[in-house]
Amino acid sequence: MKFLLLFLFTLMPIHAQNRLSETDATRFVDLALAGLNREFPNKPGHVLRSATDARSPSEVTPVFFGHFDWHSSVHGHWTLVRLIRLFPKAEWAPKVRAALAQKFGPADLKKEAAYLRDHPSFERMYGWAWALRLGVELRALSDEQGQTWAKSYLPVEEAIVANAKAYLPKLDWPIRCGFHPESSFALGQMLDWARATDDEAFQSLLVEKAKSFYLKDTSYPVRYEPSGNDFFSPGLNEADLMRRVLPATDYRAWLENFFPAFDLGNLATPVTVSDFEDGHLVHLVGLNMNRAWNLRGIASALTGDPKNQLLELAAAHEKAGLRDAISGHYEGDHWLGTFAVYLLTGAGEPTTQK
Repeated sequence: MKFLLLFLFTLMPIHAQNRLSETDATRFVDLALAGLNREFPNKPGHVLRSATDARSPSEVTPVFFGHFDWHSSVHGHWTLVRLIRLFPKAEWAPKVRAALAQKFGPADLKKEAAYLRDHPSFERMYGWAWALRLGVELRALSDEQGQTWAKSYLPVEEAIVANAKAYLPKLDWPIRCGFHPESSFALGQMLDWARATDDEAFQSLLVEKAKSFYLKDTSYPVRYEPSGNDFFSPGLNEADLMRRVLPATDYRAWLENFFPAFDLGNLATPVTVSDFEDGHLVHLVGLNMNRAWNLRGIASALTGDPKNQLLELAAAHEKAGLRDAISGHYEGDHWLGTFAVYLLTGAGEPTTQK
Protein backbone atom coordinates (compact mmCIF):
# COMPACT_ATOMS: atom_id res chain seq x y z
CA MET A 1 0.00 0.00 0.00
CA LYS A 2 1.36 3.40 -0.95
CA PHE A 3 1.54 6.04 1.76
CA LEU A 4 0.62 9.56 0.69
CA LEU A 5 2.48 12.40 2.38
CA LEU A 6 0.86 15.74 3.08
CA PHE A 7 3.69 18.24 3.01
CA LEU A 8 3.51 21.58 4.77
CA PHE A 9 5.54 23.20 2.02
CA THR A 10 2.61 23.07 -0.40
CA LEU A 11 1.44 26.26 1.29
CA MET A 12 4.76 28.04 0.83
CA PRO A 13 5.36 30.52 -2.00
CA ILE A 14 6.96 28.96 -5.05
CA HIS A 15 9.59 31.69 -5.27
CA ALA A 16 11.12 30.85 -1.87
CA GLN A 17 14.38 29.02 -2.45
CA ASN A 18 14.40 26.72 0.58
CA ARG A 19 10.80 25.59 0.83
CA LEU A 20 11.39 22.65 3.15
CA SER A 21 10.26 22.87 6.77
CA GLU A 22 12.20 21.23 9.58
CA THR A 23 9.26 18.93 10.23
CA ASP A 24 9.22 17.65 6.68
CA ALA A 25 13.02 17.50 6.56
CA THR A 26 12.76 14.96 9.37
CA ARG A 27 11.02 12.53 7.01
CA PHE A 28 13.90 12.72 4.57
CA VAL A 29 16.49 12.43 7.34
CA ASP A 30 14.85 9.22 8.50
CA LEU A 31 14.77 7.91 4.96
CA ALA A 32 18.44 8.66 4.33
CA LEU A 33 19.57 7.25 7.69
CA ALA A 34 17.63 4.03 7.05
CA GLY A 35 19.74 3.30 3.97
CA LEU A 36 23.08 4.64 5.15
CA ASN A 37 24.45 1.29 6.30
CA ARG A 38 21.89 -0.99 4.67
CA GLU A 39 24.18 -3.11 2.52
CA PHE A 40 21.56 -5.42 1.01
CA PRO A 41 19.75 -5.56 -1.34
CA ASN A 42 22.55 -4.13 -3.43
CA LYS A 43 23.16 -3.52 -7.11
CA PRO A 44 26.93 -3.18 -7.57
CA GLY A 45 28.13 -1.41 -10.68
CA HIS A 46 31.48 -3.18 -10.77
CA VAL A 47 33.17 -5.20 -13.48
CA LEU A 48 34.62 -8.36 -11.95
CA ARG A 49 38.09 -8.87 -13.42
CA SER A 50 38.78 -12.03 -11.44
CA ALA A 51 37.38 -14.11 -8.59
CA THR A 52 39.17 -11.88 -6.08
CA ASP A 53 36.91 -9.01 -7.13
CA ALA A 54 33.83 -10.88 -5.88
CA ARG A 55 33.64 -9.15 -2.52
CA SER A 56 30.84 -7.65 -0.46
CA PRO A 57 29.92 -4.04 -1.28
CA SER A 58 31.29 -2.73 2.02
CA GLU A 59 34.66 -4.33 1.29
CA VAL A 60 34.88 -2.73 -2.15
CA THR A 61 33.61 0.75 -1.24
CA PRO A 62 33.67 1.07 2.55
CA VAL A 63 31.86 4.42 2.70
CA PHE A 64 29.30 4.35 -0.11
CA PHE A 65 27.94 0.80 0.10
CA GLY A 66 24.38 1.42 1.32
CA HIS A 67 21.22 2.71 -0.34
CA PHE A 68 21.15 -0.14 -2.91
CA ASP A 69 23.92 1.25 -5.15
CA TRP A 70 26.97 3.51 -5.03
CA HIS A 71 25.50 6.66 -6.51
CA SER A 72 22.39 6.46 -4.32
CA SER A 73 24.63 6.06 -1.30
CA VAL A 74 26.57 9.16 -2.32
CA HIS A 75 23.50 11.28 -2.67
CA GLY A 76 22.01 9.80 0.47
CA HIS A 77 25.07 11.19 2.28
CA TRP A 78 24.58 14.48 0.42
CA THR A 79 20.99 14.63 1.68
CA LEU A 80 22.11 14.35 5.29
CA VAL A 81 24.93 16.88 4.93
CA ARG A 82 22.63 19.38 3.26
CA LEU A 83 19.93 19.01 5.87
CA ILE A 84 22.22 19.46 8.86
CA ARG A 85 23.59 22.57 7.15
CA LEU A 86 20.12 23.99 6.58
CA PHE A 87 18.75 22.89 9.96
CA PRO A 88 21.79 22.93 12.31
CA LYS A 89 19.67 23.14 15.48
CA ALA A 90 17.20 20.39 14.58
CA GLU A 91 16.63 17.71 17.19
CA TRP A 92 18.01 15.09 14.82
CA ALA A 93 21.16 17.02 13.87
CA PRO A 94 23.45 15.42 16.53
CA LYS A 95 22.30 11.93 15.49
CA VAL A 96 22.99 12.70 11.84
CA ARG A 97 26.41 14.13 12.63
CA ALA A 98 27.34 11.06 14.62
CA ALA A 99 26.30 8.78 11.77
CA LEU A 100 28.26 10.81 9.22
CA ALA A 101 31.32 10.96 11.46
CA GLN A 102 31.46 7.17 11.34
CA LYS A 103 31.30 7.24 7.53
CA PHE A 104 33.66 10.11 6.69
CA GLY A 105 36.85 8.61 8.11
CA PRO A 106 40.01 9.56 6.15
CA ALA A 107 41.19 5.97 5.67
CA ASP A 108 37.91 4.74 4.19
CA LEU A 109 37.58 7.79 1.95
CA LYS A 110 41.08 7.14 0.63
CA LYS A 111 39.95 3.62 -0.25
CA GLU A 112 37.00 5.08 -2.14
CA ALA A 113 39.36 7.40 -4.02
CA ALA A 114 41.74 4.55 -4.83
CA TYR A 115 38.89 2.48 -6.26
CA LEU A 116 37.81 5.39 -8.44
CA ARG A 117 41.35 5.88 -9.71
CA ASP A 118 41.76 2.19 -10.45
CA HIS A 119 38.36 1.96 -12.19
CA PRO A 120 38.08 5.22 -14.14
CA SER A 121 34.77 4.33 -15.81
CA PHE A 122 33.06 3.37 -12.55
CA GLU A 123 29.90 5.45 -12.00
CA ARG A 124 30.63 7.58 -15.07
CA MET A 125 29.13 10.24 -15.03
CA TYR A 126 25.99 10.16 -12.85
CA GLY A 127 27.84 8.97 -9.76
CA TRP A 128 30.62 11.48 -10.42
CA ALA A 129 28.05 14.26 -10.57
CA TRP A 130 26.56 13.44 -7.19
CA ALA A 131 29.97 12.89 -5.62
CA LEU A 132 31.04 16.39 -6.63
CA ARG A 133 27.71 17.82 -5.44
CA LEU A 134 28.49 16.21 -2.09
CA GLY A 135 31.88 17.90 -2.17
CA VAL A 136 30.23 21.29 -2.71
CA GLU A 137 27.96 20.67 0.27
CA LEU A 138 30.78 19.56 2.56
CA ARG A 139 32.77 22.69 1.72
CA ALA A 140 29.73 24.81 2.58
CA LEU A 141 29.44 23.17 6.01
CA SER A 142 31.59 25.79 7.67
CA ASP A 143 31.94 24.42 11.21
CA GLU A 144 35.10 22.62 12.30
CA GLN A 145 33.66 19.13 11.90
CA GLY A 146 32.38 19.94 8.42
CA GLN A 147 35.73 21.28 7.33
CA THR A 148 37.42 18.14 8.66
CA TRP A 149 35.06 16.03 6.59
CA ALA A 150 35.66 18.21 3.53
CA LYS A 151 39.41 17.79 3.90
CA SER A 152 39.07 14.02 4.25
CA TYR A 153 36.83 13.96 1.18
CA LEU A 154 39.34 15.75 -1.06
CA PRO A 155 40.91 12.53 -2.45
CA VAL A 156 37.50 11.44 -3.76
CA GLU A 157 36.99 14.76 -5.51
CA GLU A 158 40.49 14.69 -6.95
CA ALA A 159 40.02 11.16 -8.33
CA ILE A 160 36.71 12.03 -9.98
CA VAL A 161 37.95 15.29 -11.48
CA ALA A 162 41.01 13.52 -12.87
CA ASN A 163 38.78 10.83 -14.39
CA ALA A 164 36.48 13.47 -15.87
CA LYS A 165 39.34 15.51 -17.32
CA ALA A 166 40.66 12.38 -19.00
CA TYR A 167 37.27 11.21 -20.28
CA LEU A 168 35.49 14.34 -21.50
CA PRO A 169 37.94 15.20 -24.30
CA LYS A 170 37.26 11.73 -25.72
CA LEU A 171 33.47 11.99 -25.49
CA ASP A 172 32.57 13.15 -28.99
CA TRP A 173 28.78 13.05 -28.69
CA PRO A 174 26.31 13.86 -25.93
CA ILE A 175 24.43 11.01 -24.29
CA ARG A 176 20.72 11.68 -24.59
CA CYS A 177 18.51 9.46 -22.43
CA GLY A 178 16.33 9.72 -19.37
CA PHE A 179 18.49 7.90 -16.84
CA HIS A 180 22.02 7.52 -15.46
CA PRO A 181 24.28 7.90 -18.54
CA GLU A 182 22.62 11.18 -19.63
CA SER A 183 25.38 13.76 -19.98
CA SER A 184 23.88 17.23 -19.50
CA PHE A 185 22.89 16.67 -15.85
CA ALA A 186 26.41 15.56 -15.00
CA LEU A 187 27.99 18.47 -16.85
CA GLY A 188 25.81 20.90 -14.90
CA GLN A 189 26.69 19.38 -11.55
CA MET A 190 30.39 19.28 -12.36
CA LEU A 191 30.26 22.88 -13.56
CA ASP A 192 28.72 23.94 -10.25
CA TRP A 193 31.60 22.19 -8.46
CA ALA A 194 34.26 23.77 -10.69
CA ARG A 195 32.88 27.23 -9.99
CA ALA A 196 32.52 26.60 -6.27
CA THR A 197 36.15 25.46 -6.07
CA ASP A 198 37.61 27.94 -8.59
CA ASP A 199 38.95 25.15 -10.80
CA GLU A 200 39.21 27.29 -13.92
CA ALA A 201 40.71 24.59 -16.13
CA PHE A 202 37.89 22.17 -15.35
CA GLN A 203 35.32 24.93 -15.76
CA SER A 204 36.68 25.80 -19.21
CA LEU A 205 36.60 22.16 -20.27
CA LEU A 206 33.00 21.76 -19.13
CA VAL A 207 31.77 24.95 -20.79
CA GLU A 208 33.54 24.05 -24.02
CA LYS A 209 32.04 20.56 -23.97
CA ALA A 210 28.54 21.86 -23.20
CA LYS A 211 28.69 24.30 -26.10
CA SER A 212 30.05 21.71 -28.51
CA PHE A 213 27.27 19.29 -27.55
CA TYR A 214 24.27 21.56 -27.27
CA LEU A 215 24.76 25.10 -28.56
CA LYS A 216 23.40 24.31 -32.05
CA ASP A 217 20.40 22.30 -30.84
CA THR A 218 17.03 23.58 -32.07
CA SER A 219 13.40 22.46 -32.00
CA TYR A 220 13.76 19.84 -29.28
CA PRO A 221 11.28 16.97 -29.88
CA VAL A 222 9.11 17.63 -26.83
CA ARG A 223 6.60 14.94 -27.82
CA TYR A 224 9.21 12.18 -27.68
CA GLU A 225 9.42 12.32 -23.89
CA PRO A 226 9.05 10.54 -21.62
CA SER A 227 10.35 7.05 -22.10
CA GLY A 228 8.91 4.37 -19.85
CA ASN A 229 11.54 4.35 -17.12
CA ASP A 230 12.90 7.91 -17.19
CA PHE A 231 13.88 9.74 -14.05
CA PHE A 232 15.41 12.57 -16.10
CA SER A 233 14.08 14.81 -18.80
CA PRO A 234 17.07 15.02 -21.15
CA GLY A 235 15.56 18.08 -22.85
CA LEU A 236 15.02 20.02 -19.63
CA ASN A 237 18.36 18.86 -18.23
CA GLU A 238 20.02 20.32 -21.31
CA ALA A 239 18.15 23.60 -21.00
CA ASP A 240 19.10 23.90 -17.33
CA LEU A 241 22.74 23.20 -18.20
CA MET A 242 22.81 25.89 -20.86
CA ARG A 243 21.35 28.34 -18.32
CA ARG A 244 24.62 27.84 -16.46
CA VAL A 245 26.73 28.28 -19.60
CA LEU A 246 25.34 31.25 -21.55
CA PRO A 247 24.85 34.93 -20.65
CA ALA A 248 21.18 35.79 -20.04
CA THR A 249 20.51 37.42 -23.41
CA ASP A 250 22.21 34.64 -25.35
CA TYR A 251 20.42 32.04 -23.26
CA ARG A 252 16.99 33.52 -23.97
CA ALA A 253 17.73 33.42 -27.72
CA TRP A 254 19.01 29.84 -27.47
CA LEU A 255 15.98 28.75 -25.44
CA GLU A 256 13.51 30.27 -27.92
CA ASN A 257 15.13 28.20 -30.65
CA PHE A 258 15.29 25.10 -28.49
CA PHE A 259 11.63 25.35 -27.39
CA PRO A 260 9.98 27.35 -30.20
CA ALA A 261 7.09 29.47 -28.87
CA PHE A 262 7.88 27.88 -25.47
CA ASP A 263 5.80 24.87 -26.53
CA LEU A 264 6.85 22.13 -24.12
CA GLY A 265 4.55 19.43 -25.47
CA ASN A 266 4.55 16.39 -23.18
CA LEU A 267 6.99 18.10 -20.84
CA ALA A 268 4.15 20.30 -19.60
CA THR A 269 2.12 17.44 -18.11
CA PRO A 270 3.19 15.54 -14.96
CA VAL A 271 3.53 11.80 -15.47
CA THR A 272 1.72 9.07 -13.57
CA VAL A 273 3.24 5.95 -12.01
CA SER A 274 1.57 2.56 -12.32
CA ASP A 275 3.69 0.45 -9.95
CA PHE A 276 5.74 1.73 -7.03
CA GLU A 277 7.30 -1.68 -6.40
CA ASP A 278 8.88 -1.87 -9.85
CA GLY A 279 12.38 -0.40 -9.58
CA HIS A 280 12.26 0.99 -13.13
CA LEU A 281 8.69 2.22 -13.32
CA VAL A 282 9.09 4.12 -10.05
CA HIS A 283 11.73 6.20 -11.84
CA LEU A 284 8.85 8.30 -13.12
CA VAL A 285 8.32 9.75 -9.64
CA GLY A 286 11.81 11.17 -9.87
CA LEU A 287 11.08 12.46 -13.36
CA ASN A 288 8.35 14.74 -12.02
CA MET A 289 10.76 16.21 -9.49
CA ASN A 290 13.60 16.49 -12.01
CA ARG A 291 11.30 18.35 -14.38
CA ALA A 292 10.24 20.65 -11.55
CA TRP A 293 13.78 21.65 -10.55
CA ASN A 294 14.82 22.12 -14.17
CA LEU A 295 11.79 24.31 -14.87
CA ARG A 296 12.63 26.42 -11.84
CA GLY A 297 16.26 26.68 -12.91
CA ILE A 298 15.31 27.70 -16.44
CA ALA A 299 12.80 30.23 -15.09
CA SER A 300 15.51 31.83 -12.95
CA ALA A 301 17.15 33.13 -16.14
CA LEU A 302 13.93 34.57 -17.60
CA THR A 303 11.44 37.36 -16.97
CA GLY A 304 7.80 38.03 -17.71
CA ASP A 305 5.27 35.52 -19.00
CA PRO A 306 7.71 32.71 -19.90
CA LYS A 307 9.09 32.77 -16.35
CA ASN A 308 5.63 32.66 -14.80
CA GLN A 309 4.51 29.90 -17.16
CA LEU A 310 7.50 27.74 -16.27
CA LEU A 311 7.05 28.30 -12.54
CA GLU A 312 3.42 27.22 -12.78
CA LEU A 313 4.46 24.04 -14.59
CA ALA A 314 7.18 23.48 -12.01
CA ALA A 315 4.63 23.72 -9.21
CA ALA A 316 2.38 21.12 -10.88
CA HIS A 317 5.27 18.68 -11.35
CA GLU A 318 6.50 19.31 -7.82
CA LYS A 319 3.10 18.48 -6.38
CA ALA A 320 2.92 15.23 -8.35
CA GLY A 321 6.46 14.18 -7.47
CA LEU A 322 6.26 14.97 -3.78
CA ARG A 323 2.92 13.18 -3.43
CA ASP A 324 4.72 9.94 -4.31
CA ALA A 325 8.19 10.65 -2.91
CA ILE A 326 7.85 8.16 -0.05
CA SER A 327 5.87 5.09 -1.03
CA GLY A 328 6.98 2.58 1.60
CA HIS A 329 8.84 0.53 -1.02
CA TYR A 330 12.64 0.44 -1.00
CA GLU A 331 12.73 0.43 -4.82
CA GLY A 332 11.97 4.15 -4.70
CA ASP A 333 12.59 5.09 -1.09
CA HIS A 334 16.35 4.47 -1.32
CA TRP A 335 16.77 7.50 -3.62
CA LEU A 336 13.67 9.63 -4.13
CA GLY A 337 14.14 11.55 -0.90
CA THR A 338 17.30 13.03 -2.35
CA PHE A 339 15.44 14.29 -5.42
CA ALA A 340 12.84 15.88 -3.13
CA VAL A 341 15.49 17.59 -1.01
CA TYR A 342 17.39 18.78 -4.09
CA LEU A 343 14.17 20.28 -5.46
CA LEU A 344 12.80 21.82 -2.28
CA THR A 345 16.05 23.37 -1.12
CA GLY A 346 16.99 24.82 -4.51
CA ALA A 347 20.29 22.97 -4.60
CA GLY A 348 20.97 23.67 -8.29
CA GLU A 349 19.45 27.14 -8.44
CA PRO A 350 21.81 30.07 -9.08
CA THR A 351 22.15 31.62 -5.63
CA THR A 352 22.90 28.27 -3.94
CA GLN A 353 25.74 27.14 -6.17
CA LYS A 354 28.47 28.43 -3.85
